[in-house]
Amino acid sequence: MIPRLKNAKYLDGYRLWLEFADGTQGEIDLEDQLFGEIFEPIREPEKFRQFQVHTELNTLTWPNGADFAPEYLYRAVTA
Repeated sequence: MIPRLKNAKYLDGYRLWLEFADGTQGEIDLEDQLFGEIFEPIREPEKFRQFQVHTELNTLTWPNGADFAPEYLYRAVTA
């Protein structure tokens, strides 16, 4: 089963609060995951805060095309 991200809120730095459709929720810090060509632009705090919950992909996305697999986000929140 692929987890479905339902809601996300910015906390501070690179930390977000996430809520999944099954009720699972928690915080995630993505600072250590923002490397590589697609993620470098969103290391800028203003751009990082431009995330959206993509309703078709059920995950976080950014205007430059960056995203994370919903499975990764779910595992990180439940770890």
